[in-house]
Amino acid sequence: MKLASLKHGRDGRLVVVSQDLHWFTDAFLIAPTLQAALDDWDRCGPRLHALAESLEHEAVPRGRFHERDAASPLPRAYQWADGSAYVNHVELVRRARGAEMPASFWTDPLMYQGGSDGFLAPRDPIPLADPAWGCDLEAEIVVVTGDVPQGATRDEALAAIRLVGLVNDVSLRNLIPAELAKGFGFVQSKPASALSPVFVTPDALGDRFRDGKLHGELTVQLNGQPFGRADAGVDMTFDFGTLIAHLAKTRSLSAGTIIGSGTVSNRDADGGPGKPVAEGGLGYSCIAEVRTVETILRGAAETPFLAHGDTVRIEMMDDQHRSIFGAIEQTVEPLPRDA
Repeated sequence: MKLASLKHGRDGRLVVVSQDLHWFTDAFLIAPTLQAALDDWDRCGPRLHALAESLEHEAVPRGRFHERDAASPLPRAYQWADGSAYVNHVELVRRARGAEMPASFWTDPLMYQGGSDGFLAPRDPIPLADPAWGCDLEAEIVVVTGDVPQGATRDEALAAIRLVGLVNDVSLRNLIPAELAKGFGFVQSKPASALSPVFVTPDALGDRFRDGKLHGELTVQLNGQPFGRADAGVDMTFDFGTLIAHLAKTRSLSAGTIIGSGTVSNRDADGGPGKPVAEGGLGYSCIAEVRTVETILRGAAETPFLAHGDTVRIEMMDDQHRSIFGAIEQTVEPLPRDA
C-alpha cells in the first residue's frame, strides 16, 4: 500500500496511491490525514489496504496522481529523529572536520532530534538565505512508527514500523562545527527537510525491506547528472529496529514518529572511500562526503556545496525501473524577502 498527502491546509489530505504512482483515491471516509490514520492504525490500516486493492482493480473513483500536488506525507510530525546508521559516512565526515571517531560509534548509534513542525513538500524549493552557509543534500531512508513503548526491544521496534520512505535531510555544513563546539547539538545547521511524495507499507516492498533495512539503489542526481547510486541495504551498521529501540530506551514514541537512517553511504569495492559515479563508483548521497574523499586523495575539496539554481533529485526504482516512492526534486532558491 502506498499513501500520500495532497496539499490541503497544514496537514494535507490523505490519499491512497496506486502501485505505479499513476492514480489516487481519497481516503477521507477512513481518515482525513495520515497522522489520524497512524493514531488509529488497527482500525484504519486494514481499511486503507482494502481501499488500495479496490484502486488497483479500478473499483473506486480515482484521479491522476501528480507528485507536484503532493505535500510531504506527514507535512508536520510529532517527532523526527535522525540516526547515522552508515558509519562509513560518519567516519569520513568527521575526518573532514579533523575530529577523531570514538570506537563506540560502531556499537552505539548516533542520533539527533530534528525539527518536525514543518517538512518541505517533495517539489518545494530549498530556501537558502546565504550560500556561505554550505548547503548540502543528504539522501536517506526513513521509517514511520506506530506507538512504541519505552524500553522496546529491537523486534518490538521492527513490528512498530508502519511506513517507509525517503528524505532529503538538508544540512548547512559550514554552521555545524560552531554549533557542535558548544556541546549542545544541531539547531541552525539543520533547516527543514523534504520527504518523498509517497510512503509505502513494508509488506508492499516485499523482499526489498528485510532485516530492518531497505535494500536497493538510492539514486541521486545533481543538476541532472548522476551523483550517487549507493545501495541502502549495504554498509548499514544499525538497522531500523536498532535505531528505534535506541530512541525508545528512555521514552515512549508516539504514532507518527519519523526515524531517519542518516546519509546512505557505501564503501568502494576495495574497501576504500567511494568513487564518483563518473569513475565507475557508487558515488555519494551528500556533497560533504565527496569533498572529504577529494581531500583524502588530492589534498583539498573541489566540489562546491549547493548554490542558488542547483537542482537535486532523489529516488529509488523497482526492478521494472518504476519509481517506488516518487521523486524528491528540489531547486535551491534565495530566501524570499517576505520570509
